[in-house]
Amino acid sequence: MRNSLLIGASAFVLGAGTMAYLHQAATAAAPQPAAGSTYKMIELFGDVVDTVERQYVTPVNNKKLIQSAIDGMLTSLDPHSNYLDPEAYDGMRDQTRGEYGGLGIEITSEDGVVKVISPMDDTPATKAGIKAGDYITAIDGQSVVGLTLTDAVKQMRGKVGQSIVLSIAREGANPRDLTLTREIINVKSVKTRLEGDYGYLRISSFNEKTGQETRDGIKDLVTKNPKMKGLVLDLRNNPGGLLDQAIEVSSAFLDGGEVVSQRGREARDVERYNARPNGDLLKGKPIVVMINSGSASAAEIVAGALQDRRRAELVGITSFGKGSVQTVIPLHGGQDGALKLTTARYYTPSGRSIQKTGITPELEVAQTREEAQLIANRSFQFSEASFRNSLNADEGKARVMPHTPAEEPPTGYDTKAGDFQLSRALEVLKDGGVANTPKLPTATPKLAAVLDRKAPGKEGAVSAVTSSVGGKDATAK
Repeated sequence: MRNSLLIGASAFVLGAGTMAYLHQAATAAAPQPAAGSTYKMIELFGDVVDTVERQYVTPVNNKKLIQSAIDGMLTSLDPHSNYLDPEAYDGMRDQTRGEYGGLGIEITSEDGVVKVISPMDDTPATKAGIKAGDYITAIDGQSVVGLTLTDAVKQMRGKVGQSIVLSIAREGANPRDLTLTREIINVKSVKTRLEGDYGYLRISSFNEKTGQETRDGIKDLVTKNPKMKGLVLDLRNNPGGLLDQAIEVSSAFLDGGEVVSQRGREARDVERYNARPNGDLLKGKPIVVMINSGSASAAEIVAGALQDRRRAELVGITSFGKGSVQTVIPLHGGQDGALKLTTARYYTPSGRSIQKTGITPELEVAQTREEAQLIANRSFQFSEASFRNSLNADEGKARVMPHTPAEEPPTGYDTKAGDFQLSRALEVLKDGGVANTPKLPTATPKLAAVLDRKAPGKEGAVSAVTSSVGGKDATAK
């Protein structure tokens, strides 16, 4: 099995993910002698399993019991470490190959609450109107509260063509049921089109085909308009994927030099990844990268590299902030599944770790006035920083606090018909950079009105989540 690195945002994906596949030989190292206290705790674990097996009110499935214990141990470390049973491991490998059956949705979980990280382009999830930050409270009428993430995923998977009903809770809206039909998800991660004299290239995820699709897309744009003046690279709501494909995409815009480094536990555990020499297919033409809070991991690597190398300027809002690398370690050749374990942090060429903090664009632009209100009232509701057990950021760094975004759509702007962030990105290209682009007047968010407002159905939507976890903090991963 070839080595691959994945750097996706979620603990599990019905869409995309960033980890490292280790060759099976990497799992065959001789076990290190355990300390006396470790032996004692292992003995305690055996006693607990034995007691449960003999005294629980109904017969138990020992295999499932131990798998759940392993998963619980790993998920206690950080949001992105977990156990993949054989079925989940096979599904993850299918997913990174870019073709699989499912809903096209990336999810994560905390305290039994399933939360959407990002729906994927042109999939049943996006067609049904599912959005990042939505809570999935039930599947086909059965509550998912208390289920492991793997079990919730299994319930969502099924035969292609079969329908499934997801109960969705969204802040500020009434809970609702959405019917989706499972499809074969053929993930074409790159789409292109011309916007006048400028190219537009959308990357929705990083699978095994993304690098080649990116190169093909750029060449197609240049063929259609040899006098193309620049490019908008859209990485919004891109949850991440394969690290080698992030390097390949970066190489399409850079002439050599560092793209990213990853650093493990020990000071000597540093790996650096460089772009190919003479790889810039645009020959220096200006680039603007669009990001938002759904841009994570591999997407942040590309955005951070182009920003640090001064190859592009960024437009949008602060990215997700997922700055860790997971290694997928097959157990007995994958027969017993695999461990997905966080083994390193990654850093942009200038040495920035974006863990929790994310990448800040040169021009902050909210896509809607509602999004601007959320940013003004609190840090955007969904990011790596919202995970209670996420890895710490670099010392002295913190995610940007609630603030008024620099720009938002003017009153009356039709956000359904137009893409405000894209229009601003094109303005930056036309004006020769953010510094030369006339800034729009900043509206004053109605802070008190938002905090005091009780939107119809809002309490119901929130209570549908909070009550299901016994009143605990229901902020999901």
